[in-house]
Amino acid sequence: MNTDLIKFNFTNGFVGEFISPTGTVKIGQQPDGVAPYHLLYGALGSCFYATFLGVVKKMQLTFDRAEMSIVGNKRTTVPTTLDLVQMELTVFGASDQKKIEKAAELGAKYCSIHETIAQVAPIEFVVKFQ
Repeated sequence: MNTDLIKFNFTNGFVGEFISPTGTVKIGQQPDGVAPYHLLYGALGSCFYATFLGVVKKMQLTFDRAEMSIVGNKRTTVPTTLDLVQMELTVFGASDQKKIEKAAELGAKYCSIHETIAQVAPIEFVVKFQ
């Protein structure tokens, strides 16, 4: 099993930093501080995109660039877990739109963070092309 050591430093309030082996992120109630669910959505988006790129490479597909957005909705009742996540991937200059859609499908299927979140809430996923 691959593991990374993640560290956190906090003040007495919710101001701190998330320290990974490859970088540091400000978290909490401070300028440029990232909220916990934003970190979760960031993990989902980056895991999906890295997995998608691996599939695109194996399928020998190309595109110019991509943009992605993720919106999550939390329940109002305790525990306030997610009840819906919506992901939208816009691909620019795709070599083959049908195959890119398939690559995105596989990217979601093989992204472990996507599959973990999908155990809690449905994930709606849309691929658009420009």
